[in-house]
Amino acid sequence: MKIVFYCQHVLGIGHFFRSMALCRALDDHEVIFLAGGAGVDAPVPPHVRMVPLPGLMMDSGFKRMMSTTPGLSVDAVKAKRRRLLWDLMAAEAPDVLIIELYPFGRKAFRFELEPVLSGIRTGALPACRVICSLRDILVEKSDVDAYELRVTAALNRGFDALWVHADPRVIRLEETFSRVAAIAVPVVYTGFITPSPPPDARRRIFETLGLPEATRLVVASAGGGKVGGPLLTAAATAFTRLEGDVHLEIFTGPFMPAEAVQAVKAAADHRTRVSEFTHDFLSFLAAADLSVSMAGYNTCMNVTAAGCPALLLPFSQNREQRLRAERLADFGDVHVLADEDMAPGRLADLMEKQLTRKRPGKRRGGTIDLSGARTSARWLASWMRR
Repeated sequence: MKIVFYCQHVLGIGHFFRSMALCRALDDHEVIFLAGGAGVDAPVPPHVRMVPLPGLMMDSGFKRMMSTTPGLSVDAVKAKRRRLLWDLMAAEAPDVLIIELYPFGRKAFRFELEPVLSGIRTGALPACRVICSLRDILVEKSDVDAYELRVTAALNRGFDALWVHADPRVIRLEETFSRVAAIAVPVVYTGFITPSPPPDARRRIFETLGLPEATRLVVASAGGGKVGGPLLTAAATAFTRLEGDVHLEIFTGPFMPAEAVQAVKAAADHRTRVSEFTHDFLSFLAAADLSVSMAGYNTCMNVTAAGCPALLLPFSQNREQRLRAERLADFGDVHVLADEDMAPGRLADLMEKQLTRKRPGKRRGGTIDLSGARTSARWLASWMRR
């Protein structure tokens, strides 16, 4: 089976890595991965062919689109992308087109997606099935009725199925999208998407870092890094107040502004190492005694898979991260941070409390389904045989 997977990340890297994890599970098929944001240094499985689209990103307020291609305006990039996407679909004639987030998000990219969806419907492009790949929680909109009517119309008109990458015991789509009943295509809850950590992660990471076994390891991270500077600076500052044999690993993310990185480094003491990124992040979490991070989808699912106690600071611009963090607190050893918790003394106390508290037994929520990638792949194979 030939699959084209369209992913456009506009601020962080979560959409990219979740989509790539899903593509990795589609290893019985030929996958063409269309990546539309800034370049991300990530290993690509042998069955996946990466096709980078000319880059478009959004500012941190999601107000302005920017070209990441030197010398090309936004309009020029749009025209080039529209031609490239159309020509690729015509030449490759995939069996399945998977589109990440749209039409629930990425409205600004209708200029290239709607012509392709229309071409598939009308026969101007080769016939194929179309799936929307959607995360667990949608951000709130100013005009909810207009938004939901537009989304359901686009979904019912141009798509054949909807994957919701969540465990419905944790969160259901109708909690952030009221017109689920109006969706005419199959709605499939796949479970959350995350890899599993290797079983020897703690031993290997501690050997790599040269840490004694008794060391308490804290990992602080900010996803892509564009909006995580204040959290990591606060974590580095608070960590200097912790006593005993402790070590802090900070990952800023590839998109953190240079001045924010410098602020993090300036706040750190000799027991802290600051890095931009690691491909072994899940192993670091599995080795850690505590994670301090924002509450994006990928980090939260990595923390859950690793079984790592966590302090989560939700992104304040919308409800998505707070709702996710609060739900996960029912299932795991998670504490949800507030803005006032960023004061150094307060955050240090919370870090120490999480590091020393007795771990609870089984939570009332039970075990979270983290098999989303493999479940999606199995469902797709079965669905295509019908």
